[in-house]
Amino acid sequence: MLREINFDGIVGPSHNYAGLSLGNIASASHKGSASYPRAAAQQGMAKMRANMERGLAQGFLLPLPRPNFALLDDLAVDGTSDRALLAAAWSASSMWTANAATVSPAPDTADGRCHLTPANLVTMLHRGQEWRDTQAQLKLAFGNTRHFAVHDAVPPSFGDEGAANHMRLCESHGQPGVEIFVYGRPGGRFPARQHEQASRAVARKHGLDPARCVFIEQNPAAIEAGAFHNDVVAVANQTVLFTHEQAFADRKDAYEAMHAAFPALHVVEVPASAVSLEEAIRTYLFNAQLVSLPSGEMALVVPSECQESASVWAWCERMLASNGPIRQVIPVDVRQSMANGGGPACLRLRVVADPATVDARFLLDEAKAQRIESVIAQAWPERIEPEEIGSEKLAKTVIEAREALLAVLSLDELA
Repeated sequence: MLREINFDGIVGPSHNYAGLSLGNIASASHKGSASYPRAAAQQGMAKMRANMERGLAQGFLLPLPRPNFALLDDLAVDGTSDRALLAAAWSASSMWTANAATVSPAPDTADGRCHLTPANLVTMLHRGQEWRDTQAQLKLAFGNTRHFAVHDAVPPSFGDEGAANHMRLCESHGQPGVEIFVYGRPGGRFPARQHEQASRAVARKHGLDPARCVFIEQNPAAIEAGAFHNDVVAVANQTVLFTHEQAFADRKDAYEAMHAAFPALHVVEVPASAVSLEEAIRTYLFNAQLVSLPSGEMALVVPSECQESASVWAWCERMLASNGPIRQVIPVDVRQSMANGGGPACLRLRVVADPATVDARFLLDEAKAQRIESVIAQAWPERIEPEEIGSEKLAKTVIEAREALLAVLSLDELA
């Protein structure tokens, strides 16, 4: 049976705050701070456990090999180099698996298989190094070629940021849906990371029906305010689009295009008069997991920062009182991720599939959760100071921690 499975990225042992992501205000504001990789990974595991306990299917992806010595060699990094180049090779940003790939479920595709295209992430060096290692994991997790097709990334002429700029509308996860691709236009103070042609290329790779695809421009004002991905200002689940009033360049045309392709659309819009764009981005209200619970109700899993914001929490309470389609708002603590610009939605990749067709090593259960948590507690650094990045001692710790995780999950082929 087809189900939505959330694959969360396990926060890597080199998690640090190097401020490498232009346009990501949280990342920039925490540049140079000490990081806490163990706490970050434990917060991520707690979120995964909670969703599993709610009856949701939960998977995971593993940290990528860090430091990336091949990248350091390619850039001839030495003691005279900009430290940002060194830090890029240590980045744990693959934890944000919403950027890992774009996923089109089997009911949407011409050949009836689930298609996954890893994102090239070329706008940022620290992310552009990821896709081949990400693809290696996807080819293991979704290696059953009767049910899945894993592609190469879109050529680097066109930036692609994966599911963070992609949404899907459907009556139920197992039925054919309408796929929404959101792109930006260059020219602003911050880079527009998703290129329209990358989105269109992914749609063609996946064999999607053009009549069931909608391409929408992100609001340049949202990008300027720090919404470097669409999932910072909008999220969809089944028939519901939960969005800020200022998410799209032409709000009226965007809604009309979505309604035309998917008449059952229910828009839950947060007006700027209730929650400013800046406050929505600061609290990551929309970088939430909008999920369908086994009861049939929808729940919004939001960062705990939302509960601490008077305007955001007041709006959430009014939304719940209105008896609309979203019936629960559940705060979670992912502060270590939030400080680098990633909320609950950033940490997960949504894949609609039959869990029986997925490599079981990537599906979370109680036994695996305990093994993962034990390795994190024993091997993940408690704290990393900025000046430690590049040290041989920390490199040894980070490499050994990842190897220990691979060993307990029987995934040594990713070493």
